[in-house]
Amino acid sequence: MSGSDIAGLIAAGAFVILVAILAVPIIKLGKVFDELRNSIKDLADGTTPLIGEVTNTVATTNDQLKKVDAITSNVSDATANVSALSSLVAATVGKPLIKVAAFTEGVKAAMNSKPSGKARRSR
Repeated sequence: MSGSDIAGLIAAGAFVILVAILAVPIIKLGKVFDELRNSIKDLADGTTPLIGEVTNTVATTNDQLKKVDAITSNVSDATANVSALSSLVAATVGKPLIKVAAFTEGVKAAMNSKPSGKARRSR
């Protein structure tokens, strides 16, 4: 065995030691990737039912909003009808009531006025 053979054996031994040292982190990294894959699988399995529940919730909310929209439309129509009715009542009852009140005040003012003793006669 020559010196180059011994140097080759030493280099080969050093390479084996280097590979053994580097194999440990690589094996640990492989385990990390396995755990990461399992976590992603669990997350995907849990997300699928959740998406179904969210879809049902959104559909139910849309149905409720349609009902609220119909109620709001009916309330809007009712307020328009009440407004028209109050305008009609004000027009039909208000003006004659004002005239009656003015007439009553005029009669009251005429009854409360005292005639003075010096009345003017027309010729």
